[in-house]
Parts: sequence; structure tokens; C-alpha cells
Amino acid sequence: MKTFLFRLYLAMMKFLASLQKEDPNCFVILNGAGRSGSNGYLFYRYLKKEHPEATAYLIEPWPSSHLPWSDWQKIGRAKYVLTTHQPFKVRKSQVNFAFWHGIPLKRMGTMAHNTKRRDNRRNERLWQKVDAVTSSSDLYESLMSACMGIEGGKYQKLGFPRIDALLENEYDRDYLLREFFNLDPTEIAGKKVQVGIYVPTFRYELDDPQIMDRIASGNFFAFSDFDLEKLDQELTQKGIYLLVKLHPWEMKLFKDFHLEASHIAFLNNSDLFDRELDLYEILGATDFLMTDFSSIYFDYLHLNKPLYFVTNCLAKYEQTRGFLLGPYGEIVPGEKVASQAEFLAKIGKADRFADKRQEWLNLVDPVDGGQACEQIYAFLSEGNY
Repeated sequence: MKTFLFRLYLAMMKFLASLQKEDPNCFVILNGAGRSGSNGYLFYRYLKKEHPEATAYLIEPWPSSHLPWSDWQKIGRAKYVLTTHQPFKVRKSQVNFAFWHGIPLKRMGTMAHNTKRRDNRRNERLWQKVDAVTSSSDLYESLMSACMGIEGGKYQKLGFPRIDALLENEYDRDYLLREFFNLDPTEIAGKKVQVGIYVPTFRYELDDPQIMDRIASGNFFAFSDFDLEKLDQELTQKGIYLLVKLHPWEMKLFKDFHLEASHIAFLNNSDLFDRELDLYEILGATDFLMTDFSSIYFDYLHLNKPLYFVTNCLAKYEQTRGFLLGPYGEIVPGEKVASQAEFLAKIGKADRFADKRQEWLNLVDPVDGGQACEQIYAFLSEGNY
């Protein structure tokens, strides 16, 4: 019932917004990606900085049933509607340019094991209305079309704004130590130090109470042998600081974001919003990435830094949702760890995956070089639609 009412609300507001006069120089970004590699938010920042002559509005969170009428008026006036998730526009004359928000490894839409046919068909109809979809490679286009039914002619190999932010490197390791570990970098001058980041995917959809209970109790890895005190001690001995960025839904589960650990810190959405930052603006300052099945690792390939893959939920994910590429153990270019003991044994060891990371980067994103925002703006402003 809630879904039906929300669709009714959208239909009504679309009609009312469509009555607004269209401004040929107006860009509206509908951002549903928060501050975790948000192409929409980063493109909005680019427009405000580099093209003040354009009218740019950021609408977030999207979609929402709580938007003020003033936001709907902005949507109605826009010539260009840029989306991070599903396509959207209020009239045919508008141009809907789709950013999406990651290179998929997990199955989505039609390809997923845990979706319904009627929802998949509805999504495919929505994607038929998109005007253009930014892309990074032929492989990316194949994966997205398999899941969403996007027509091949809709893709434009212009890259992703989030990669611009990743490659700019405005922030360094010292910034991370100061901001998130309350550490004066001069205190460790001359010492070998690393800052890593752990960014897992959405584990709630596994529908596994044991995993959720572990996370809610403070076991952010959901390892069966998790021991926070031992983990912190080992990281301290190795000179490693670990940032933990959980999925927003898991943050609500977590009981204590101020655990007693000198070398572990939690990065909340509020930390990014308060600093007016996107995660990718500081991601480049890290020395390694830990994840499980998140698409963030494809983007991290641009840095050619070590990757660690947490596999304790692998079998469950393969059964519940599935992967677009496999076998998993052969395609991930980094060390695989299924327990805390394995992680501590492998962290800091000699990196042996640099060549494999480069091979995968050539497959998934050979076009991004830090100019995606500029290329996307040129594409749109030159009247291609």
C-alpha cells in the first residue's frame, strides 16, 4: 500500500512540476547516493565551482515523499535532470542523464536471485525513458544492460565524477589521522604508518539474524573469531590505522560508535556531511581498501593500492543474490580473508596483486582520467539532446 501511495504521489507531483517553464540552462541533480562516491553530489559541486553561469540545484535525499514544493518547482524548471539511481524526468523535452553509482559485481534487477519479475519489468520500462547513461567501458555496459535492459545506444563513455574526486588527492594521510583518530602527525614522524579503510556492502539483505546480531554487538566484520582488543593491539604493533565505513542501514544497528580502540575509527555519514565532503575525496589518502562485494573496489583500482576481500559471507551472498562475474576467488585482485586471524596474518605483507589490479582496471574503466565532470558538462551543453 505504501508503495502504491508513493507512486501516486510521484505521478501527481510530476504533473504539477511539468507545468513549470523550462530553463535551458538549468541542471537539477537528484541525489540518492548520499556522500559515498556520489556522482551527483560531486557533479553539482563541479557546476557551482566551474560554471557559475549555469543554474544548478541539488535535491536530496531522492526519492522522498517529503520534498517541499520549491524543490519540485526546481525539478520542473530544469532542462537537465541528472540521476544517481532510477531514471526520472517530468516531461519529454527534459534530458535525463544517468550517472548510476557503481560498477556492479553483485547481480541486480533482472539478473538478481532475490528480485520479483514485476519489479524488474517496471525498472526496465523506466530505463527505456533515459536519454543517456555515462559509461566507463564495454564491460560496464554489458553488466548494466544485463541487469536493467538498457539499450546499447544510450551509453556515452564519459566516465564518472566520483573518479575525478578520487584522483584529485586534495587530502593526505595526515588529514585522516588528525580528523578521525585525533592524532597529531608530528607525534609519529619518522614511523612507518598506514591508514586503511573498510567499506562493506549491504549485508541486511542476506536475511541472516546471526550476522546482524554480530554487527549490532560491535563486530563490524561479522567474523566468528572477532576480538576488538586483540585486533587493536595487532594494528598498533603494525602501525596500521583502520577507518570503518559501514552501510548507512548497518550504522543504525551499531550500538556504539566510540569503541575503546586507538587504531580503529568509524566514519559516519554525518562526518562527511558536516565537513561537506564525499567519501571519494578522502579515499585517495588511504593506503589500502578492505571490502567484501562492494563496487567500490573497482574504483579503487585507479590507485593501484592493496585490496583485501572479506569472504565470511561469500556463500550466503552467492545463494541469496548472486554475482555477475565469477568465480569470485579468481576475479578479485587482492588477498581474501574469512576470519580475523587470516586478516591479521595477511595485512601488511608484500603486495602481489599489482599486475592483476591493472588488468582489471583496463577492463572496467579505461576511460576515466580525472576529467569526467568536464566531459559530461561539454556533452550536455553542446546540445547533443
